[in-house]
Amino acid sequence: MRLADFIVRNMESVLAQWEAFAATRLPAAASMNPLELRDHAQQILEAVAVDLSAPQSPEEQAAKSKGLSPAPSRETAAQTHAVLRAKRGYDIKQLVSEYRALRASVLSLWMDECLPAGPHAQDVIRFNEAIDQAVAESVAHFSAHVDQSRNLLLGMLSHDMRTPLQTMQATAQYLGELNAGADVSVAAGRMIRSGAHLQALLDDLVDYNRTNLGLGINVVPSQVDLGAVCGEELELLRVAYPTSRLELEVVGNCHGHWDGRRVQQLLGNLVTNAIHYGAPDAPVRVKMMGDKTGVRIEVSNSGPAIATEALDQLFEPLKRGTTKGGDRGLGLGLYIVRQIAKGHGGDVEARSDDRETVFTVRLPRRE
Repeated sequence: MRLADFIVRNMESVLAQWEAFAATRLPAAASMNPLELRDHAQQILEAVAVDLSAPQSPEEQAAKSKGLSPAPSRETAAQTHAVLRAKRGYDIKQLVSEYRALRASVLSLWMDECLPAGPHAQDVIRFNEAIDQAVAESVAHFSAHVDQSRNLLLGMLSHDMRTPLQTMQATAQYLGELNAGADVSVAAGRMIRSGAHLQALLDDLVDYNRTNLGLGINVVPSQVDLGAVCGEELELLRVAYPTSRLELEVVGNCHGHWDGRRVQQLLGNLVTNAIHYGAPDAPVRVKMMGDKTGVRIEVSNSGPAIATEALDQLFEPLKRGTTKGGDRGLGLGLYIVRQIAKGHGGDVEARSDDRETVFTVRLPRRE
């Protein structure tokens, strides 16, 4: 008996084995009824049977075996099944194990049916390819659903953290202005610096989440003097890092149409990165140069040279280094720098040698 006919005629036997195996996928399956355990198994098997019955050229089979088949025009049963399993709390290993068990049960039942004659070899090949295709569709949709859920959670978490963080910062600022003694002032300063650090991390997390959701960095240009904007940012950083030497040089015309708040964030990430990874006894130098085409911002620091192969990965998200004090950031600061530069139609690059490390940002002028 050909495999496609066997699947159609013995659908209930195969589904019973699927259901029995799905019930062992704990803890998610503990609260699921038989209908939920079977989910889209019948539709997946019906699609496999149709695939086995359809004519297929050697070229089409070769493409399918390599995962090069055309994308389906609409959502498949395997894709829907993956999303529902994700919502029920399955992990990706449990999802894939269902297909592994399905493959084994179908082939085992069919081969018993084929005795004493052997199974059709081409059916075995095509069945395995069809199951592999269903697995690929399920895994892709499962991963996409998990990623989207994580991004939405991060977005809600970031939003809800803003209010208590702002309250903490305002309270610290109030305590610092009370003149209630040196101990209170020192404690308030520590709270202010910690709050600023948390705010920067939160801002980076929100922006990273926006890019993951496909929204991009929100850039709202207006007429601004970037020299003054960057001077204000350095003053804030001097308060947050009182032991660091921060130098600013502004050359040329830095008036233009940019998002001042975003450029402040960009500069803050670059300078903070330089403070954390540069030599503690050397200054962090910021140079801003404006001309008729745009503005170039250079942030440089002394310290160990960055390996050439590492330079290419600096602006990738979640690539974290270890700071001098052993603290590790989220690994998003330089990624956000690149996204802000791109949002302005510009770019950023880094170079490093034994003498210094320099990050260069170019922001073109726009009307």
